Amino acid sequence: MAPRWTSWIPKKGSFARQFGHYLFRYATWLPAFIWFNSYVAQVTLVNGPSMYPFLNRGYNEGLGRDWCLVWKAGVREGLRRGEVVTFRNPTDPDKIVVKRVVGLEGDRIIPKPVATWGTDGPTRKVLYPVGMVVPEGHVWVEGDNRDRSRDSNYYGPVSAGLVTGRVVYVLRGWRLVRVVPEVPGRGVVRA
Repeated sequence: MAPRWTSWIPKKGSFARQFGHYLFRYATWLPAFIWFNSYVAQVTLVNGPSMYPFLNRGYNEGLGRDWCLVWKAGVREGLRRGEVVTFRNPTDPDKIVVKRVVGLEGDRIIPKPVATWGTDGPTRKVLYPVGMVVPEGHVWVEGDNRDRSRDSNYYGPVSAGLVTGRVVYVLRGWRLVRVVPEVPGRGVVRA
C-alpha cells in the first residue's frame, strides 16, 4: 500500500494525470512564444486595400487576405527606402498599419493630394508643403494604392519610434514570397 501523503497524485493513465502532463508540457512554452511574438517575429494578417496590388492581390475579387511574416528584432536600425514596414498609426496608436517607406530623414518630399470632405463635397488638396524635408528621426510612408491609403500624406512624417517591424515574407497560397524593397522614384528628392 502506498503512503498516505501521495494519495492526492492521480493514478497512472488517468485523465487528470494526462491532462496535467500535457498542460505542463505546453504551458511552459507559452512565455517563450509570447516573448518571440513580441520582440523577434510575428505572423500578421493584412487587411484593407492600401497596399494593393502588392498585398491583398485579390482584394476586389473575394475575401482572401495575405499573411505576412513581420521581423521585429532591430527594426529601427538601417531602415531603407522601399521597405514595407508595420508601425503604430499616429492617429490611433492601438492599430498597427502596413505601408512602404518612401522617404528617410533629410529627404525632400512632394506630397500627393488627398481627398478631403468640405461643405461643397469632396475635394483634393495637398495637406503638407511641397518640398517638405523629413525631420530627423522620422520616415515618410505611403501605401501602394495611393487613392485608398491613409498614410503620411494625411498625417505627415511618422516617428521612427512608431515602427514596429519589417515585412520580410508574404504567404501566397502555400508558398512564401520574399519581400524585396522596391525603391520608389516618384515624389522624393533625395538630400
